[in-house]
Amino acid sequence: MRAITPDHGSLHVDEVPDPEPGAGEVHIEVAAAGVNNADLQQAAGKYPPPPGASEILGLEVSGTVRALGDGVQGFVVGDRVCALLSGGGYASLAVAPATQVLPVPDGVGLVEAAGLPEAACTVYSNVGMIAGLRPGQTLLVHGGTGGMGSHAVLWAKALGATVIATSGGERKVRASEELGADLVIDHRSEDFVARTLGFTGGRGADVVLDVVGPEYLGRNLEVLAPNGRIAVIASGSGRTGELDFGAMMRKRATISGTTLRARPLDEKAAIVEAVRYNVWPFVADGRVRPVIDSVLPLAEAAEAHRRVRDGEVIGKVLLTP
Repeated sequence: MRAITPDHGSLHVDEVPDPEPGAGEVHIEVAAAGVNNADLQQAAGKYPPPPGASEILGLEVSGTVRALGDGVQGFVVGDRVCALLSGGGYASLAVAPATQVLPVPDGVGLVEAAGLPEAACTVYSNVGMIAGLRPGQTLLVHGGTGGMGSHAVLWAKALGATVIATSGGERKVRASEELGADLVIDHRSEDFVARTLGFTGGRGADVVLDVVGPEYLGRNLEVLAPNGRIAVIASGSGRTGELDFGAMMRKRATISGTTLRARPLDEKAAIVEAVRYNVWPFVADGRVRPVIDSVLPLAEAAEAHRRVRDGEVIGKVLLTP
């Protein structure tokens, strides 16, 4: 099969042996793979795959079921699926544990579906499962047009939450508004703390989804409502930043931080099952959809990485084999 593995920072297509599904695994003929920041870090040698995972880049794919490993139930050959991976997505074939495979609902394009698994699992596990966002509460999403942020806006609105998003520049502000955010703040020219507190009558946000990291920690605490939760999903963001413990305790705040890729299989299975139950109905009825910036052939993976690195994309960049 054709696949991409990082070679001293360069990305090129190689012919490599086909993967074979083991017990409990699904063999997928890949229609598209999503590009994530973790892929850029791995290509730069800063984020090695967990033990036992494929060295091939790519943490999510969509495609059709080609074969089933022993013991797999609930899928048949030819099913349209998308899957969460620990690696191996930048390829024409991939294997995934059946517990990390989701059906692609009718009405969702097979290629576009590759933009769903990583965002849905990351956002729901952090904002839904850990931070416990509920209907009627307020979510502040930083990076409201990124791959994670755009999904968070759509899912939180479908849930019945009020959504505030930060975006950079007129084009992205307009895109966040089109996604349905109730308030969009241009972080290049506006103070998101002042705007959020003004919009909420001084109360603040119940949950903050932070894709920035330490440099926003203090201001996220300022903008947080009493008993609020900050969910940090920024990766590779360094060790700097100060936390005002007094403010945290006065607000009874909770700060969490997670990554998804290296979690044990049973934890990933629980997250995917929760996504199937709590997010997929919104995908099926169209309220949550893949937000796709561009689709490129696998051979242009370096260009896909450049677009993500430059930060001007709206939604996900996908690669097709």
